[in-house]
Amino acid sequence: MSDPIEVLLQFAFLGVLYLFLLWVARSALRDLGRPATEPAGYLDEELDGHARPYSGRLVVQRGAGLSSGQEFGIGPGLVIGRALACEITIEDSYASGRHARLYDRDGQVYIEDLNSTNGTYVNGARVSAQQLLRPGDTVRIGDTELRFDNG
Repeated sequence: MSDPIEVLLQFAFLGVLYLFLLWVARSALRDLGRPATEPAGYLDEELDGHARPYSGRLVVQRGAGLSSGQEFGIGPGLVIGRALACEITIEDSYASGRHARLYDRDGQVYIEDLNSTNGTYVNGARVSAQQLLRPGDTVRIGDTELRFDNG
């Protein structure tokens, strides 16, 4: 016959194990199940009807699956992450499926974290809201580093 405390501890262990599994499943579903959204501030044309040039590009400093020196034009906006649907797909285990997005607003480029697990960093500081990028800023997602340059 089992000791009642031993049985209670076994049930407590199972409960904690199930809570952990639920937390992992919720995190994975939240990370992979986000719908694609249009970048805030996205404008195809100025008020006078003329197309507006977009400024900015990202240059790879280091990162798995990317070549050092590889460049990506930001255009009206792009998403960085592990998902194949992202404009910049990185092979980084610390990156989320849709990790961060960059977008052009009034000729300036902004970055924002898409509620990623491990965060997005600009010049070593964690991005908590949309943040203006300046030429020479370093964007870090996991072990991947990208430098922002103007057009």
